[in-house]
Amino acid sequence: MRSITVVGASLAGLSTVRALRAEGYDGEIVVIGEERHTPYDRPPLSKDFLKGALDADALALGDEGEYKDLDVHWLLGERAVRLDPVARTVTLAGGRHVRTDGVVVATGASPRTLPGTDGLGGVHTLRTLDDAQALRAELLDGLPRVVVIGAGFIGAEVAATAHRLGLHVTVVEALDVPLKRQLGREMGLVCSSLHHDHGVRLLCGTGVAGLVGEGRVTGVRLADGRVLAADIVVVGVGVRPATDWLAGSGVRVDDGVVCDAGCSTGVPGVVAVGDVARCPNPFTGRHARIEHWSNATEQAKTAARTLLTGVSAPAPLTAPYFWSDQYQVRIQLAGHVAPGTEPEVVEGDVDSRTFTAVYRREDTPVAVLSLNQPKFFNRLRRTLVPAAAVAMT
Repeated sequence: MRSITVVGASLAGLSTVRALRAEGYDGEIVVIGEERHTPYDRPPLSKDFLKGALDADALALGDEGEYKDLDVHWLLGERAVRLDPVARTVTLAGGRHVRTDGVVVATGASPRTLPGTDGLGGVHTLRTLDDAQALRAELLDGLPRVVVIGAGFIGAEVAATAHRLGLHVTVVEALDVPLKRQLGREMGLVCSSLHHDHGVRLLCGTGVAGLVGEGRVTGVRLADGRVLAADIVVVGVGVRPATDWLAGSGVRVDDGVVCDAGCSTGVPGVVAVGDVARCPNPFTGRHARIEHWSNATEQAKTAARTLLTGVSAPAPLTAPYFWSDQYQVRIQLAGHVAPGTEPEVVEGDVDSRTFTAVYRREDTPVAVLSLNQPKFFNRLRRTLVPAAAVAMT
């Protein structure tokens, strides 16, 4: 290959560029990014950056010296709208065609929004640096009443940050138990109780019917008819993989880009990586999009080898891992919590919010959850067994 185009100036995209160079590739690399920013770290957007403790420069994942060494041609502020693998081109929104021998799909995902909220002031999603800057400006302006819709990890982190800024925070969650899908019912209750511990109002088991306000939001109308007064509303109800631009390309799309274990899409010269890639995972036992920071860096190495060799490279047998910082508590989870797996606290105690729990399937550890016990967690995460291996025993 003489040229490779990475679509997505993200952690996954940059990690793939680094991996390509580490593998000895010395051809042209073009990185297309819809945002005008070079790659930056997203986890602090809902925490230290949001509360004003970090500036944008501190989020940068690379610097000018590294980018010069990597010899990358950046096309920032450009949106890819079409991929033609036969003509070997990526078409940009302005009509430009980028000719390329290989393509890395690293377009990630975009946040879901609530219908009818376009143009309504005070309503935010949080995915990009620009999103975080807009939300931070309003939070630091001291508008007192914040309603967070969605008690997933992003919503919980935003709620914790807003509370730390001294604002009145309410979290609304449609599920009866927040984080039940990720942690199971028992530990979902434990982790969501952090809101109660710190005086943040948590309303579960009720949906949102709509927002109230003309020009600017003034309230959130719940499905049961109640209206919550709100100066700021943050919508955290999940994401949608950014795959629309792949229509008609021959790349199979189904809740992300469907790949094999080596990140190959089945279309010659096209691989996918990061949040947008739906690959078979030995720990989940199925195709899954793993939306974790660690996955974006590890998967990039596999994608680079597959693209350069034309043969699907073996993926590392690493348990999915993520962390979340809320109310000065670090939550860490490794592995996959499948339905029917029950947690057992093996260190510490739940009431102190300092403990480690192991999830087992047929007496085999398949996941580990820890609150404020990073050393113990790191030791146990190395003992986890993939679900596929358990099924064979």
